Amino acid sequence: MSHSIFIIFLFIAIATVTTAAKEYFVGNHVGWRIPPPNETEIYTIWASRRRFYIGDTLRFRYSASSVVQVDKYGFYHCDSTHPISFSVDGNTVVKLDKVGTVYFISGNSERCSKGQRMIVNVNNVRQHYPPAAHPPCNQYYSLAPSPSQGYGSGSGAGAGAGALLDSGSAVLASASVMALVVALAGLGLCLVEG
Repeated sequence: MSHSIFIIFLFIAIATVTTAAKEYFVGNHVGWRIPPPNETEIYTIWASRRRFYIGDTLRFRYSASSVVQVDKYGFYHCDSTHPISFSVDGNTVVKLDKVGTVYFISGNSERCSKGQRMIVNVNNVRQHYPPAAHPPCNQYYSLAPSPSQGYGSGSGAGAGAGALLDSGSAVLASASVMALVVALAGLGLCLVEG
């Protein structure tokens, strides 16, 4: 009996880790705005460096702009006349609820044509891989801290760099700790009953 309880607790722990949805802050500390002229693909590059799954959410933070979900035509033509969704609240959260490609643009065609647009590919099954190394980004538009910045220590540009990590990392860490606690609780029950 105690072996069965341990197996059940272990299954719950594994299921908790593998289904933990993540929330991504689009553009990290930069937010959703017109990128510099030499970095017009910055949001699509940002999205291509991440794996998105059903249940994950994207948080767009912005001012004087909008977030419009459009079809492929709307994306490539910066056309928001037939939106799938439209938001101007400055803190838009979009839940990724189906597999496939999702397109986002600014509702202002001029801002869109200057690079305020993004393609997101949504996958079906979450698999945990070790983090991949990414080439460094421009210092002005950095989407991740450089190794020399450290995490939350020092002053100046490097201060608070830990805040640049996606909140998805925190969710995954929390889910992993929860899974460990559940597994240890199950093991403890097995030892007590055994």
